[in-house]
Amino acid sequence: MMNYKRGDVILVRFPNSDLITFKKRPALIVQGDGLKTGLPQKIIALITSNIARTGPTRFSVSKSDANGKAMGLLADSVVVTDNLATVKDREIDKTIGHCPAMPLVDQALKHTLGLSS
Repeated sequence: MMNYKRGDVILVRFPNSDLITFKKRPALIVQGDGLKTGLPQKIIALITSNIARTGPTRFSVSKSDANGKAMGLLADSVVVTDNLATVKDREIDKTIGHCPAMPLVDQALKHTLGLSS
């Protein structure tokens, strides 16, 4: 079993809203590393190549900048913190990169969760 960490960009079977079907796509692990749930699962944020999906709950990444390269993304993308899922570790294919811009992701998460001041 792999040891996935907060900030890892993974390739995962991300569930659709019907919770029956899925799409294999990149996602960002947003769950804290010290969280002891006793369950083999991770909380993740969707990453989409639909760059029109912008706003305060989303973080844009260019594939050619330092963040995009470190994250292992193949296209300009958006981390969508208002589309979170909890997935079992077995649904994760592999790690493709790591997000060096977690403070920006955290700002978007705070807005999503109503924690912004």
